Amino acid sequence: MNFHHSPGVVAALTAAALFGASTPLAKLLLGEINPWLLAGLLYLGSGLGLWLYRRLTHAPKVNLPKSEVVWLLGAILAGGMIAPILLLVGLQAMPASGASLLLNAEGVFTALLAWLVFRENVDWRIVLGMFAIVLGAVVLSWSNEASFGTLWPALAVLAACFMWGLDNNLTRKVSLNDATWLTSVKGLVAGSVNLSLALILGAKLPEFSTLFSALLLGFLAYGVSLSLFIVGLRHLGTARTGAYFSIAPFFGAILAIIILDEPISLALVIAGALMALGLWLHLTEYHSHEHEHPALEHEHSHVHDEHHQHEHDFPVQVGERHRHWHQHEPMTHTHAHYPDAHHRH
Repeated sequence: MNFHHSPGVVAALTAAALFGASTPLAKLLLGEINPWLLAGLLYLGSGLGLWLYRRLTHAPKVNLPKSEVVWLLGAILAGGMIAPILLLVGLQAMPASGASLLLNAEGVFTALLAWLVFRENVDWRIVLGMFAIVLGAVVLSWSNEASFGTLWPALAVLAACFMWGLDNNLTRKVSLNDATWLTSVKGLVAGSVNLSLALILGAKLPEFSTLFSALLLGFLAYGVSLSLFIVGLRHLGTARTGAYFSIAPFFGAILAIIILDEPISLALVIAGALMALGLWLHLTEYHSHEHEHPALEHEHSHVHDEHHQHEHDFPVQVGERHRHWHQHEPMTHTHAHYPDAHHRH
């Protein structure tokens, strides 16, 4: 097994690129759309876009286990309803480049909650990598060139990061379910609620071209991005996926410089280098030891590998990905692994 070529790494980094691009683009839209209304449109765009995608591709129906409903509802509330409003309120009063790099705190909150609350395993490279990311954020905050405006916008962005960190850990609990379905449900519920509240409080819908732009941005930067992020959670665990996702602000900062003509400062370069070091430490982690798999029954998409050796009542080709309820027998072995659905020790 090549430990670093997990499909979760590619999924998490692609999700980061899509989400990172949304920060400066959303700032452009804030000139024409109320922050609360924009939060609703972004999530509604993700929900509607993925609902349409599932209809066009005839995606199979998903039956969420009753035991997982509470986790999904918590994720929708924290990450789909509260966090976007906090981010956009903060973004409205601070430069996009500063907000983009400050969003690295999401990875920190994600990891801390995963380690301290949800008991995900951690080693020294992961801790050092996260420390480098935090140090980069501190360097950025000390700079006189990268302005955050006043204290409250920065705190609003940090609070949004905490809520997304909570959202990530709760979503990991349901990550074996279809990622596009989870994201679609989250987008439709959170988007509808936020849009309704914004309209009730007096916000006005923008002209069609701006409305369409917000929905399209939501589909790509929230819908497709979150679906890929869930795939990352499934394969890598919460803390590591959050770490790979920390590259998102670099894409945001680059776009802010290009389309908003924001300056490149020395503090921005140093902070970016420290955050890149943190990401490298996570990417080069190697975790291998003898471990035991207890008996387990669940349903998810899989191929036959060392963890999936079972019989079927239907034909399955070698290497064919398929989905059904299956049972894992107890086993003990040694190999490199991430804290995925089969390695939560």
